[in-house]
Amino acid sequence: MTTILPIFDPVTSTLTYVVFDPETRDAVVIDPVLDFDPVGSFTDTLRLAELEGFLRARELRVRYVFETHAHADHLSGAQRLKRRFGAKIAIGARITEVQQEFQRLLDLPPSFRADGGQFDHLLCDGERVLAGSIAVDVIATPGHTPACVSLLIGDAVFTGDAVFLEDQGTGRCDFPRGSADELYTSVHERLYGLPDETRVFVGHDYQPNGREQRFETTIGRLKRENVQLRAGTSRDEFVRLREARDATLAAPRLLYQSVQVNLDAGRLPPADAHGVRRLRVPVNLSRPTDDDGTPLDVKHVT
Repeated sequence: MTTILPIFDPVTSTLTYVVFDPETRDAVVIDPVLDFDPVGSFTDTLRLAELEGFLRARELRVRYVFETHAHADHLSGAQRLKRRFGAKIAIGARITEVQQEFQRLLDLPPSFRADGGQFDHLLCDGERVLAGSIAVDVIATPGHTPACVSLLIGDAVFTGDAVFLEDQGTGRCDFPRGSADELYTSVHERLYGLPDETRVFVGHDYQPNGREQRFETTIGRLKRENVQLRAGTSRDEFVRLREARDATLAAPRLLYQSVQVNLDAGRLPPADAHGVRRLRVPVNLSRPTDDDGTPLDVKHVT
């Protein structure tokens, strides 16, 4: 019987999970967070230190770090866990599609690998991964991104950004190669096909209306109460509402910084000749402008 420890990062509203077997001390970590300050542009390991303290106090053997997808709102702490605990890093096999897309959008250098080779294991739909005594069944749940996977461990499923608590709905689908239609299939036809009593552990809790922080629900409750996608919600209705909602959303605060690191399995960019690590941040990527900042689709008035 596995035990689940949630660790909440209030800065990014992200939930990291440690799943472990108290008898064998085998463990996996899902979606670890590396602290990042975008104003000063520096990293920190406060959240990872909390996680590592728990792992060492319990003398846990971290077999895998699982990323449910390439996150756009926080940097991954996977590399530190790999180096300190010998864990393998795993992500959905369609990560190559996301890598190829952002390699083009961010003009990443030719040295950047877009074949998924930075990760130790690319997860395929229906695959079972054995992490010591812990069996992890992979469910492909694309839509938020092409590479999204949910992880079924016993009677618990970890859904990342595919579906959230019932008062928050589902993940957005407006990132490159995202798809509301795919997400409907992933949630309504795949996750909602699990037994109603299946426990659901979500990737974020944004605490709407200031309620207390939560991290767990059930498939049955989501099917009855999810504000965006219930069991009776039609595909057309969901796609229409999801796309309308996405059109109102601002880009995530750490979109370009986090994606570059997370597509490289949590590695920071290599230091340059001056010993400085640099991230690429495009300007006006979705709204091209002149070099004085004027949108190119706006005519100059004389």
